[in-house]
Amino acid sequence: MSAATAGDGPWLDDAAGRLVRPFTVSNGRTRPTIELDLLSQVMATGATPLGYLGPEHAQVLDLCRSPVPVAEIAAHLKLPAAVTKVLLADLVDCGALTTKPPAFHHHPTDRALLEAVLDGLRRQL
Repeated sequence: MSAATAGDGPWLDDAAGRLVRPFTVSNGRTRPTIELDLLSQVMATGATPLGYLGPEHAQVLDLCRSPVPVAEIAAHLKLPAAVTKVLLADLVDCGALTTKPPAFHHHPTDRALLEAVLDGLRRQL
């Protein structure tokens, strides 16, 4: 077994990956207490959360200094979106985060919108 990288702490092993099951991070909870879309924006309020929060909660607060979509937070945390939404809901419930639903000017599955996103992604590669 190889050692964890310095920035990842004891929960990540280079060869094995995450040593803690993702839903352990959310205490086995699979449903957030609030409705969150993957494109919902979340932002720290500056309020200090009361009670114990895990290291992932602290990471979320650090990431949310400016508005960030839920999907991006899940990617940074390397956690499934369902687990990330539970963590975000914890922080919203204690007043440490605020949310804003995505602003769709078009239907989210509008073909023209999806093609524009695909074109943008291709330009990035």
